[in-house]
Amino acid sequence: MAVITFSGAPGCRVDEMARIAAQHLQFEFLNDARLSAMLDEEFGPEIPDRAYPHAIASLVTRLAMEHHLVLSTPDAELVVADFPASLCVNVVAPEASRVGVIMIDRGLDRAAARKLLGEMDRDQRAARKRRFGRVHPTPERFGLFVNAATFDAQQIAAVVEQAVSALGLKELGLLPAGAEAQRQFQIRLKLSRHGIVPAGKVALKKTQFGHPSEEIFATLLDFYRIAWEYEPHSFPIQWDKGGRVLEAFTPDFYLPELDLYVELTTMKQAHVTRKNRKVKLLRQMYPHVNIQVFYQKDIQNLIFKHGLAERAPQPQP
Repeated sequence: MAVITFSGAPGCRVDEMARIAAQHLQFEFLNDARLSAMLDEEFGPEIPDRAYPHAIASLVTRLAMEHHLVLSTPDAELVVADFPASLCVNVVAPEASRVGVIMIDRGLDRAAARKLLGEMDRDQRAARKRRFGRVHPTPERFGLFVNAATFDAQQIAAVVEQAVSALGLKELGLLPAGAEAQRQFQIRLKLSRHGIVPAGKVALKKTQFGHPSEEIFATLLDFYRIAWEYEPHSFPIQWDKGGRVLEAFTPDFYLPELDLYVELTTMKQAHVTRKNRKVKLLRQMYPHVNIQVFYQKDIQNLIFKHGLAERAPQPQP
């Protein structure tokens, strides 16, 4: 198995760099939010702080039987300290650069951004102390340090890809079942001290698309290194007199970095008209929601541009 970890100070856009590196490497990407959701599913919402590293290690060990992984979560280098095939990346940047990132990402002025960054730094140190018994990261845990003020996310991803290649991590293969069982036994002993038994039910779920055009569009988003979620939210657009929802609209994609919903329509005109009606209602009822409709011609142009014509859905009569 190959496990690449990204961690760093707030305001370094660590998640963005890790996600792009995962796409370059074709590894599964797990950030802090996704790992937290998986922890809730596996162990419940209340995990003792000192059990947290072992709980994360249990998840990563199981997933490593089927995937090479990129982890983006604070102090991930401590979780995989004894993994045989890992590369730990620490992202750093000067405070002035991190303040600038917070200003842009949160829409704050410099004074407010500096104050928020200070709070985020303190929260991160406090969490590290609670979970790992230390305040500052241990430099010798890292195989690679990168400066986010010197290199952009694409350049850092390229450096990481070269490091993974030089170390031959991909060639080591996935974690064998026997090795996973041995590691889980040791992890369960540590978790048992906190009264925790893994449920063994968490797995990475593959996206099941409702139409071939959606899968192609997802491929295009990956090509452009754009993060996406598939049908993450439904918006009620019609209710009965009792307040029960009669009709809802679920856009096909959400692009979190752009705060944009995308609806695809490659069907016949009657269906296009119906979808346009739903989009119009959505915009009227939820004016804060950004949504863009991609029509059949838009999608076909993108498909042919990037050599995906052989996978293009055929126009419907």
